[in-house]
This record gives sequence, C-alpha cells and structure tokens, in this order.
Amino acid sequence: MSSSMQTGGQQPTTTTPVGLIAFAWTLVGVPLVYGLYQTIKTASSLFS
Repeated sequence: MSSSMQTGGQQPTTTTPVGLIAFAWTLVGVPLVYGLYQTIKTASSLFS
C-alpha cells in the first residue's frame, strides 16, 4: 500500500498580506451591510 503522507518533510507555509485580507473583507462587507440596512429599512416600514 502507498501512503500519501511524507516522511520527514513539512508542508511549506504561505502567508497572505494583511492588506489583501482587509480588502477582501471590505469587498464583501460593504455590500452586505448595505443590503442589511436596506432590508431592515424596508421591513420596518412594513411593520409600522
């Protein structure tokens, strides 16, 4: 049987720049917050 595990070696670690992570969260977060705001605003007009 063959094993997929390497003996004696470790996987190289990679790092992601903090700016790229912040950009990705902003790219997703801004439309999400806007959509939630619009949903709450519309729903509040339905119930008041």
